[in-house]
Amino acid sequence: MAEKTIMLACAAGMSTSLLVSKMQNAAKAEGKDYKIFATAASGIQDELDKDHPDVLMLGPQVQYMKDSVQKMTDAAGIPLAVINMQDYGMMNGEKVLHTAMELMGEK
Repeated sequence: MAEKTIMLACAAGMSTSLLVSKMQNAAKAEGKDYKIFATAASGIQDELDKDHPDVLMLGPQVQYMKDSVQKMTDAAGIPLAVINMQDYGMMNGEKVLHTAMELMGEK
């Protein structure tokens, strides 16, 4: 079982799949056993209930949803952040992973 779970959410859950892969590679290189997955923004509440992630990161294209998602994550005690647009655009899995780790108190 993974030590931490990182959930990413974007418009359809598709564009973040490459970022998930890059984050998984970065985590593996650092010896971290993290479950990292992406979901569509419409499925955030279901995934929060099912997977109870340690952190939720929104893709820049759905940052307009931050306030409504913040209510869900606050109720569950889960940190929330919007992925840096430049890191997202460059698919910089290592930087996004490190941001998630900071939110989880891992760095």
